Amino acid sequence: MNKKLKKKIGWLHLWLGLSSGLVVFIVALTGSLMVFEEEIDSFINPEFYNVPSIGTSKKSLDYCISVLEKDYSIKKISRISTWDDKSRTIVITGKNKDKESQIFSMDPYTGKVLGTVLYRDRFFSIVLSLHRELLLGDIGKIITGVSCLIFVFLLLSGLILWWPKKVQNLRQRLTVKWNSSFKRVNWDFHSTFGFYSFLFLLIIALTGLVWSFDWFEKGLYFLADGAVKKVSLKVENPTKIDPKLDQKSFYQNIYNKTDSIFPYKGNIQIRIPSDTINSIQVLKEHLDISIPDQSSAVYFDKYTGENIEIRPYASFSRGDTVKRLVYPIHTGSVFGYPTKIIAFFVTLFALTLPITGLIIWLGRKKKKSNSKIV
Repeated sequence: MNKKLKKKIGWLHLWLGLSSGLVVFIVALTGSLMVFEEEIDSFINPEFYNVPSIGTSKKSLDYCISVLEKDYSIKKISRISTWDDKSRTIVITGKNKDKESQIFSMDPYTGKVLGTVLYRDRFFSIVLSLHRELLLGDIGKIITGVSCLIFVFLLLSGLILWWPKKVQNLRQRLTVKWNSSFKRVNWDFHSTFGFYSFLFLLIIALTGLVWSFDWFEKGLYFLADGAVKKVSLKVENPTKIDPKLDQKSFYQNIYNKTDSIFPYKGNIQIRIPSDTINSIQVLKEHLDISIPDQSSAVYFDKYTGENIEIRPYASFSRGDTVKRLVYPIHTGSVFGYPTKIIAFFVTLFALTLPITGLIIWLGRKKKKSNSKIV
């Protein structure tokens, strides 16, 4: 490569790295936590995951909701999450009297509330907001998105800067000289482990762009389907006015219908829209498939409970299939613990890159200052 071009790439690598370093550090740190979200959260809040004892029969979902309406003044339910595992609790999210989202963990066998937390106060809600938007809303989302784009460039430019001029120097570039000076060890650590983690970090960074930029998501669909238009996850509700029907087992019937439509082993999540336009979406995750987040969908009239539409996972376009793979790939859960462990360590390493890069820059700056004095 042309020496002048490589020098310019090095200059951009340095200053873009310094300008985005703090954001990269925060995003990498929170990302490493998100890899083991369920494991960490179950340790912090065990009452949200397991029941005290497994009973012989479960209370209906409508009974559990009535408990929340009566004892906790919950006005509107937004999500009901259930698991195929008999030892798991059910988790229901709803709006309280202050119109704040509140999460409840309930024992499905007794209908007892085991734990509750406001969504905004949940530890991983804060971690996720930091990860995606730095707790700054839309402005933070733009900052993290741009920083993610910069990080992709830093990875690619870092590979160019790392690449040895001669093949015989390759071995030196692939090892860290631990018995050398701190300055040399720091440089080796930054560049050598940067090379080893390059592909994994590039995949994580590119998949992260899906949540930052609409154009990137549309590009994903274009590559997969040949069109930028994605299929809407929402279905308009056919009944426009609530007929005020007396349905005591409304949500339980929806659950039972979904379970019978897709008779495989799976977790079921009921999503109730906050608006007056869309219908209820129910997802059933296929647990017999090794890759997570492979869910089929059923849509129900939110007033009558009638089935509106069935969307098996096999009917999704390639674009929708790829989109559903983005989250497990991004978090490392795509192939279970082996890929989660890889994702955890490479994201931990990523948070060291701004630090080691800063140390390299400070060392060069000090060297230039000393040379001027001489």
